[in-house]
Amino acid sequence: MENEETVGVDLEADSLFHYQEKVCLIQMATPAICFLVDPLQVGDLSALKPFFANPDIRKVFHGSDYDMRCLYKDFGITVNNLFDTQLACRFLGMQFTGLDAVLNLFYHIRLEKKFQKKDWSQRPLPDEMLAYASQDAVYLNVLSKQFEGKLIETGRLDWFLDECNLQSLVRTSAANGEPRFFKFKGAGRLGRRSLAVLEALLEFRDSIAKKIDRPLYQVIHNHVLLKLAIEKPRNLQHLKGIEVFSVKQLQRYGQQVIDTIGIAMELDSSLLPTYPRSHEPVPDAQISARIAELKKWRESMAACMEIEPGLLCNNALITAISIKNPQDIEALYDIEEIKPWQIAAVGKQIVEVLQESSK
Repeated sequence: MENEETVGVDLEADSLFHYQEKVCLIQMATPAICFLVDPLQVGDLSALKPFFANPDIRKVFHGSDYDMRCLYKDFGITVNNLFDTQLACRFLGMQFTGLDAVLNLFYHIRLEKKFQKKDWSQRPLPDEMLAYASQDAVYLNVLSKQFEGKLIETGRLDWFLDECNLQSLVRTSAANGEPRFFKFKGAGRLGRRSLAVLEALLEFRDSIAKKIDRPLYQVIHNHVLLKLAIEKPRNLQHLKGIEVFSVKQLQRYGQQVIDTIGIAMELDSSLLPTYPRSHEPVPDAQISARIAELKKWRESMAACMEIEPGLLCNNALITAISIKNPQDIEALYDIEEIKPWQIAAVGKQIVEVLQESSK
């Protein structure tokens, strides 16, 4: 495979079936053949590191964010010369970016997706699942060539490749000992006592999921935990009345949940957790006006260029630019959030919008 210029790559994992997700299959397709690598059987994949690190071989993924994280987390594999076909769709302003929709649009091919949510950790894998696994990677090589031509035509190939290089560096962030509720949607609306209950319930759910080797959502859904943190039932009758648990869940976890909530309710008020709040000042009128002007410009420019607005300049970047208020191209480079390709693509226009708003 070291003699290939382009190799399509796809992964299958078991996140829907186990507490600790893992890569269960790696598919690598050349124009002539597709190789399936079984990490559960091989174990040590260090022999693949030189291939993925080789800058002379283009590795084609579709929607590579999750794949980059998994390859590094599970095997310490880094990817050089990434070509993400889903990212190419965004640079080309395509409305639908799913692989099935893209292949149907260009080649009238529909992918079989009935095995998408199967347990890829089972062994042996049935022949039909192996056949399914190979199909995505097989089409990626020809699709990458199609998109490369379109990106060259639009003058966006360099922008795209810069973004792919950044994408190849994404990693799973470490927990760093932070409370679990920091990453729980809706926690920011809770009071301190409710946060204590939620944190206790999150720890309880995690311990159960780990013990039975199941994903967190298969133990108790997030919306149920949020409801329990708000209602704080103190007995089984109250818990049953909230109607968030099935009969089986009540029998299996009911008393443990009540006990967990009870412990959190007894915590001294001085020990109650606090949700971290942003201390950034509210933007003043001038900054808010620049934000509004840049958003207006972005929508117009994105429509004109036929590119996804959020890719061209997302809201966080617009806010950072508005605060710094750069008045020339060189000053844009001082903004940490902006990428070189964005400066090359629309840096001049951004500065012009800011200069005009300052008059």
